[in-house]
Amino acid sequence: MSTPMPQGHIPILFEDNHVLVVEKPVNILSQADDSNDVDMLTLLKQDLKIRYEKPGNVFLGLVHRLDRPVGGAMVFAKTSKAASRLSDVVRRHELGKLYMAVVHGCPRKLQGDLTHYLHKDTRTNIVRTVPAGTAGAKEARLSYEVASNSQDLSLIRVRLHTGRPHQIRVQMQAIGCPLYGDQKYGANWNRPGQQIALWSFQLSFPHPTTKEYMEFRSIPPREFPWNQWDVATMV
Repeated sequence: MSTPMPQGHIPILFEDNHVLVVEKPVNILSQADDSNDVDMLTLLKQDLKIRYEKPGNVFLGLVHRLDRPVGGAMVFAKTSKAASRLSDVVRRHELGKLYMAVVHGCPRKLQGDLTHYLHKDTRTNIVRTVPAGTAGAKEARLSYEVASNSQDLSLIRVRLHTGRPHQIRVQMQAIGCPLYGDQKYGANWNRPGQQIALWSFQLSFPHPTTKEYMEFRSIPPREFPWNQWDVATMV
């Protein structure tokens, strides 16, 4: 059962001496940037310092990132050794990441694999699909499956095989199914103020010291558009 965290009310899904798995709220940065807005890494360090009465700086390693508007399961390393080993897990593509998303329309194929080449404009923070061989482009791969659809929206499962910035958002938009609420890549479909419907639903990885295979789930909030389905049962 999740434990509410004093600083920021961030639910803790699992914690031991080596790893910390939490449920990231929407619209919080994973790591500090030039905006000086609140971020997960800082919030969690502050909480660890308070809860364990630690003097000086607290170590917490960022293993992976979630886009600012995206919520759900996220893992951090509590020691440098765990950080190094979890970084190796990421490099070996052994960090399993399953997302749930709500998209406009329905993909022509109910399940499939998508491969695109993405280029990020660091000045505008916009990612675009480009032809293979474009300078600075990186290959992006994911698998998706339509879990259900309702009216003009579809609930999909997405498993990432690469971890590119804005990857799910851009690749789904590229096949004509932008994410519900995505203001950046679905402006023609969404209204200002709508929350993007993309959630880090399941994380799995070998524990950095015991090597035990671990799996954690985070359920999206029971609000529109998620409440059109019983998302928790659709794995």
